[in-house]
Amino acid sequence: MEIKTQVTGARFAVIEADDGGTFDTLSDRDLLIDGRLFGKARSINYIDGLSPDTEYRVSITGEGGGEIVFTTAEEFVTLDVRKFGAHGDGVHDDTVYIQAAVMACPGKSRVLIPKGKYKITNIFMKSDVSLEIAEGAVLIADNDRYSHPIMPGMIESYDEKSEYNLGTWEGNPLKMFAGIISAVNAENVTIYGSGTIDGNASHDDWWYDEKVMRGAFRPRLMFFERCRGVSVYGLHLKDSPSWTVHPYFCEDVTLCALDITNPEVSPNTDGMDIESCRNVDISGVEFTLGDDCVAVKSGKIYMGTKYRTPAENVHIRHCLMKNGHGAVTVGSEISAGVKNLLVEKCDFINTDRGLRIKTRRGRGELSVIDDVIFRDIRMENVKTPFVANAFYFCDPDGRTDFVQDREPHPVDETTPCIKRLVFEDVECRDCHAAAAFFMGLPERYIEEIIMRRVNITFADDAKAFVPAMLCGVGEMCRAGIIAENVHRLILDDVSVKGAQGDVCITRNTDEVEGAVCR
Repeated sequence: MEIKTQVTGARFAVIEADDGGTFDTLSDRDLLIDGRLFGKARSINYIDGLSPDTEYRVSITGEGGGEIVFTTAEEFVTLDVRKFGAHGDGVHDDTVYIQAAVMACPGKSRVLIPKGKYKITNIFMKSDVSLEIAEGAVLIADNDRYSHPIMPGMIESYDEKSEYNLGTWEGNPLKMFAGIISAVNAENVTIYGSGTIDGNASHDDWWYDEKVMRGAFRPRLMFFERCRGVSVYGLHLKDSPSWTVHPYFCEDVTLCALDITNPEVSPNTDGMDIESCRNVDISGVEFTLGDDCVAVKSGKIYMGTKYRTPAENVHIRHCLMKNGHGAVTVGSEISAGVKNLLVEKCDFINTDRGLRIKTRRGRGELSVIDDVIFRDIRMENVKTPFVANAFYFCDPDGRTDFVQDREPHPVDETTPCIKRLVFEDVECRDCHAAAAFFMGLPERYIEEIIMRRVNITFADDAKAFVPAMLCGVGEMCRAGIIAENVHRLILDDVSVKGAQGDVCITRNTDEVEGAVCR
């Protein structure tokens, strides 16, 4: 077992213990700090309650276990929000008191939110400040939309040549309510703790008639815009008004050991939306929600062509993803492309799809999806494990002939591209609709799909379900691997058990290496 320190703050640390398993394969082992029991071990272990500038010895019991010694970082001062006037009674509005502590906080210091219930509207972080939401502390968002500030979508500069973007909604520069926790143009922002951020959304307010913009589009629970060095550790996040954690045009983002819970019937409450970001590390996160667990995006056509900023170098590992539409989704707003996405050592349970690539004509020539790699993944009760859909029927024009026509169109500036997809060492049990559904454009095939050591087994009571959202494709049950408009399909030690009919159906596929066994 490899044990290493992922990060050490002044008051917390994250220890990564990799035994080759997925999310929770170490739960039968104890985690000790200086010989005292802290709790059960996991692959990603968030530890808080530590003191600054102090040496600690962390060990994991059992065969192959080990230990590591580290020293926490220094800390200058702690600013307790109670001393700034915060009530913590869940009745008074504590926004201004918490914001005052953040603004007054010097570098190498923390703002502490101790145990209590804190009613807030929006908190804006600044550079070089750490915010700790302690165990037993709950930030409860005000659900009166008109108490939240509005972030304008696009602001024209004084010289009328450039612009300043703040608000965004589903890939377009549109006005939105500020995130419950936000940071704009900040560096080295750290938010951590064992407490809770409660978006307090319900079908009586934010989730009511959710497609209608009233005042502005719904806020995120956490929104980071054009920041460098954003880190979020340990927290419980729940009932978000829309997307839960949304880094937007950020670099060097770490999202670790979080618990994200939204009801299965809540609309657009994705767990994380990584939009036009570079160098993102997601680990040890447990998702239970009703939409995509992690979505990787880069804007619709205006933002993609204007700013040319793909989502790239995204690493997701040791996560548990439950009940979402897609465990890991690429798109559909990807007009600047997605490059170098690695997902490994994760568990997907009860999601509609495992990998879910969504694109379409009109996303543009910069919309290149390349080097998407899934390895060491376990899926259970996932309806369709692998989906790549180049006819996704989103947007007002999503069902037009331009988007849905199965005949080849000219390759031009509107044509997206899917290049290389790799799936290795994946075990899928109790599937339902199809083993895989890959459909590229007839004018631009998916370049290469590689499947190695992939085992797919259908449930005994498999139920019909639509494998992908495009016109002309209905419910399926126990369908095999479907590949259409693919240049090269490599099948190496791939099995599909319990399929009805052919285990591999290919149309307009130039080259197939290997075969699928039952």
